[in-house]
Amino acid sequence: MKKSIVLVFVGLFLVITSGFAQKIDKLKYLPTFDKRPLHWGFYLGLNQKSFKLDYKIPNTLINIKDETGFNVGLIGDMRIFDNLNVRLEPGLSHNVKTLYFTNIATARDSTRALSNTYLHVPLLLKFSANRIDNFRPYLIAGVSYDFNFSSNQNSTEDNAQRIFRMKKNNFMYEVGFGVDLYFFFFKFSPSVRGIFAMNNELVRDADPNSQWTAPINYLGTRGIFINLAFE
Repeated sequence: MKKSIVLVFVGLFLVITSGFAQKIDKLKYLPTFDKRPLHWGFYLGLNQKSFKLDYKIPNTLINIKDETGFNVGLIGDMRIFDNLNVRLEPGLSHNVKTLYFTNIATARDSTRALSNTYLHVPLLLKFSANRIDNFRPYLIAGVSYDFNFSSNQNSTEDNAQRIFRMKKNNFMYEVGFGVDLYFFFFKFSPSVRGIFAMNNELVRDADPNSQWTAPINYLGTRGIFINLAFE
């Protein structure tokens, strides 16, 4: 299901951008927009976030069911060169995941539902191709800081009391591609990005032999963001 949703998003992205490229008017909208040293905007989007898991104990398997979440935020863009910009895109992202621990027999103890809201602050480099009329593709990459408001990191309770704990402060890297589409009053920029955790987000239970956290060596976010930016 997750792969189908992502494929639909990417398909729509390609249809929109290819259709726009084929119908480009020779009149250039916002011809001096990219010459500005600074400009601002906002974005809305969807995300599909899951976890990469590495195990300490062989034959351990944790299944993850992830739901489509949302992103919203602001954009600050600084021009460095004609084809290079630095961007700061602070925002919020939210999604829900359910972990199914196949090593645990009882239904009550074998599932953990995680509803996470993050402050997501990426610092990105945007590498743009030369503009073709009202169409300009680009690549984007950088690092981001994520503050997990729902981490439960400081809770004295853990999985023994049905509380799954994660770290508050996390660091990611992200890479992606997109296209700038120029209109009369604004620039519209759909993009697709992959996001990957650089640190282990797991907070272990007090019991070193916990059936929930002892089998896990590493737990880190990975996901796909589909953002629609208006600048």
